Amino acid sequence: MKICVIGLGSMGKRRIRLLQRYAKEHGKSFDIIGIDSNQARQEEAKEKYNIEIQPSLEAGIQAGCEIAFVCTSPLSHAKIINTCLKNGLHVFTEINLVSDLYDENIELAKATDCVLFLSSTFLYRNEIAEIRKRVRGSTSPCNYSYHVGQYLPDWHPWECYENYFVGDKRTDGCREIMAIDLPWIIDVFGKIESFTVAKSKNTKLHIDYNDNYILSVTHASGAKGALLIDVVSRKAIRNFEVFSEDLYLRWNGSPDGLSYYDFNAQRDVPIQLYETVDTLAGYSAFVIENAYMNEIQAFFAQIEDNKIPAYDFEKDKYTLQLIDEIEGTP
Repeated sequence: MKICVIGLGSMGKRRIRLLQRYAKEHGKSFDIIGIDSNQARQEEAKEKYNIEIQPSLEAGIQAGCEIAFVCTSPLSHAKIINTCLKNGLHVFTEINLVSDLYDENIELAKATDCVLFLSSTFLYRNEIAEIRKRVRGSTSPCNYSYHVGQYLPDWHPWECYENYFVGDKRTDGCREIMAIDLPWIIDVFGKIESFTVAKSKNTKLHIDYNDNYILSVTHASGAKGALLIDVVSRKAIRNFEVFSEDLYLRWNGSPDGLSYYDFNAQRDVPIQLYETVDTLAGYSAFVIENAYMNEIQAFFAQIEDNKIPAYDFEKDKYTLQLIDEIEGTP
């Protein structure tokens, strides 16, 4: 099976590495073709992963690719996905942040009988599954607070934030955080019925968008939440707490950072969810490889067994519309 990985930046390299591991663990044979117009990235990927390199998507299609992983900057995704589907390729795409060509690509995937899989990595984390189970098992209404933030220049220390997509107002850093975290928040607590928002620009960063949001939300389930989202915090932070009359959970974003409060013993009890945790040097403790691998497994399960994924383009249309409303609210 030939797989083209389009875009050989940090995410493209991650997907190549995990695809090679997946093939080894599942006894599959993958011929991976890396596609990127940047020669330095081509040479790095070829040297690191011993893969074939092609300069364009058209060349990859002509080489016989059956599957595409779209790992380029978000604003380029729509047309790349469209081309792949028109040529009969199953598509795995990183988050898009904008809904360009969504309706057309959804219909095209149906017409060509191709899988159109959208990454939503946190929905494939063990911690989220555990939070979901315990929240849905609570007999009392739940409220929560969640602060997620990291100083924008620290996201990719190896490159200037003005030189990749988080510097663009259409795909800004706060928007990406919302696109990453709202899917699992909505999955756990239900659709958001109403919200109020306070936002501003607090930094001197060279960006033309708000760098912090404070949201108060009410879900259709009756749950209420306070969401703090920013690219201001000099310490990378994920602080989540959920509470009800019969439940208290705390999570710091790390794989070993989820705990519940034992009311009888009056102490926090860690919840162990991983036998092993795969991490990558240079990334914060919040970023683990396990969930990225789980997504790849879910993608192939949809291709091979028609299993329904945790997230899709239809759900993302709702999420992106909500983010548009949050960003556009005076």
